[in-house]
Amino acid sequence: MEIKELKKLCLEEIDKNRDKIIEAGRKIYTTPELGYKEVETTKTAVEFLKSLDVDVVENIAVTGCMTTINSDKQGPKVAVIGELDSVVCPEHKDSNEIGNVHCCGHNVQMGGMLGCALGIINSGVYKYLDGKINFMAVPAEECIDLEFRKSLQDSNQIKYFGGKQELVHRGTFDDVDMCMMFHALNFENDKNCVINSYTNGFIAKSITFVGKSSHAGITPNLGINAYVMSTLATNNINAQRETFKDEDKVRISTIINHGGDVVNVVPSKVTMEAMVRAATVEAMTDANKKVNRSLNAAAMALGGKVIIEDSIGFLPLATNIDMGSIFKENFIELMDGDDTRIEETLVSAGSTDFGDMSQLMPCLHPWIGGVSGALHTKDYTMSDEELAYIVPAKAMAMTLIDLLYDDSKKAKEIIEEFKPSFTKESYLNFMDENTDTHVFDYTI
Repeated sequence: MEIKELKKLCLEEIDKNRDKIIEAGRKIYTTPELGYKEVETTKTAVEFLKSLDVDVVENIAVTGCMTTINSDKQGPKVAVIGELDSVVCPEHKDSNEIGNVHCCGHNVQMGGMLGCALGIINSGVYKYLDGKINFMAVPAEECIDLEFRKSLQDSNQIKYFGGKQELVHRGTFDDVDMCMMFHALNFENDKNCVINSYTNGFIAKSITFVGKSSHAGITPNLGINAYVMSTLATNNINAQRETFKDEDKVRISTIINHGGDVVNVVPSKVTMEAMVRAATVEAMTDANKKVNRSLNAAAMALGGKVIIEDSIGFLPLATNIDMGSIFKENFIELMDGDDTRIEETLVSAGSTDFGDMSQLMPCLHPWIGGVSGALHTKDYTMSDEELAYIVPAKAMAMTLIDLLYDDSKKAKEIIEEFKPSFTKESYLNFMDENTDTHVFDYTI
């Protein structure tokens, strides 16, 4: 069957089930759940996929689910991903009783991924494709609620905070050759799509300064002020900022969680959190070394102690331009040939665990409109369900067909030309090597 006919059949199936696809996204919106807690959201995804008469693997990483199509074929495997988790924004009008709400648009992603699966499967188009497909509902993209995730680590239920990182560790992506997903975005101009994405990676840090308590009025000379250590550390970090290259987009954010107990006692313990972001793996690790030197120097200056707990958050995202070009052609077709509302590239200092996937294999991550108000804020709202849910479902399905049609020629070319930054083994080693606790003690 000709490729145009395959696309036509797929799009007709998506149009025929438009209400079902949108309803799935709406339902997920009403059950916002944080990472590794997405029980109801997983149920919605499982029910939808089972309605397509396919086998579904449940709880692939505590929560989440997936189905594999064309498992008997020999060609490349493409993973189509939707993310399950919500964020916390108590001031949003639709937040639940504990503040959870889908104001990052993951319910939109899920609706689009499920719609793509419906179009490919129900139309029978998959039979004419020369490769395998995973449709995956993946947990825990947002790097929040870390105390709960630490409890899962402590009970050996997960090794990594990020859902995609955990699935790499578990081997779920071992036979996957390329990944694709999309994300909703509020466009403040007249644009409605961004094709290629570049975002920062980051290292997360928990910091504890330990000093010595003493009466702040009578004998401050006998104390070691942990709060002063933290302020000195902040100044040290600020002094490093001009050493960072502009193109590396280094961002260092810090907060003090606990700054002391009472004002008339020299603080003996202060805790901080920090996030070190950068546009490349090399810049990220280099900046983190400078931050650790700054923290160390603060403890040294006061004769105190600092404990630094480092863990890799997410790696930088760099999407595949060739996959983006294929997606762009399909998006333009869906826009009746109008390419004036498309932007080629988004460069952001934000982060996503899809960045880790882009270091391992070719990845597609366009941003598509249909929502208004900034992501993660009380102003976020749905503005165009057709653009948010249905257009991405169609564009992703059409791109899948292009990749896997005709002996998967286009997919094989992209895979052949791609140069990964890591193998699975070197990636997991890098994660472990940069997840460490450093102690600098000058109290002895």
